[in-house]
Amino acid sequence: MTNKANHTKQEKLAAFERLLDIMDELREKCPWDSVQTIESLRTLTIEETFELTDAILAGNLEEIEKELGDLILHIVFYSKLGEEQKAFDVADVLHKISEKLVYRHPHIFGNVQVKDAEEVKQNWEELKLKEKDGNKTVLGGIPKSLSAMIKANRLQEKARGVGFDWDEKEQIWDKVLEEFNELQAEIAMNNVQNIEAEFGDLFFSLINAARLYNVNPENALELTNQKFTKRFNYLEEKTIAQGKSLKNMTLEEMDVYWNEAKKL
Repeated sequence: MTNKANHTKQEKLAAFERLLDIMDELREKCPWDSVQTIESLRTLTIEETFELTDAILAGNLEEIEKELGDLILHIVFYSKLGEEQKAFDVADVLHKISEKLVYRHPHIFGNVQVKDAEEVKQNWEELKLKEKDGNKTVLGGIPKSLSAMIKANRLQEKARGVGFDWDEKEQIWDKVLEEFNELQAEIAMNNVQNIEAEFGDLFFSLINAARLYNVNPENALELTNQKFTKRFNYLEEKTIAQGKSLKNMTLEEMDVYWNEAKKL
């Protein structure tokens, strides 16, 4: 792989300026680009973000490079639309994030001393509460539309940032067991509404456990999704090759191929 990560700062600035010039021309002359709005780009931006996560999970640096370009294009596009509405431009966007980074890293740009990354995270959350236009509550700022698993993890991280957490991480397993027993009790009583609630509590406690053991629950579940998909595809391919249908096979017959897939 050719090493492209050796550009000078001047070359990087020139590349960004080139993109800004291209965006100006597209907005003026392209029939599609000229009619886009902040609202119309939203779902496309979400799609591009997921494509980037796919590339990251695949460990494909070439695809990561490509998808980062798509996301940067969107940032420049939004900034251009903001400029047209005389609300903000790309310089405002860049200055604002730079100011935020300086403010939230007093251990780098100030005189604050920290001992580790965990203390940096705690300071970060405390500083967010003090910002003039920042979140006024500890759990503020988490997008409502965020997936439930990622949201649960962020809620717990934010609570951790102000000291609301277990004294010892091993304590979480008693909580997990407690939630599991409560779920079993509701299942035994066939209380449908409570079963759903208890499943939620159990999931929340397991996500908490993952966080305490430095495991990203979203990544962990996605790895299992990929593993299941790979094994099930193998099972299906072997079944088709034998001229059979999964619907007509017993679980015992399926297990033969499933166990083969587990060895791959």
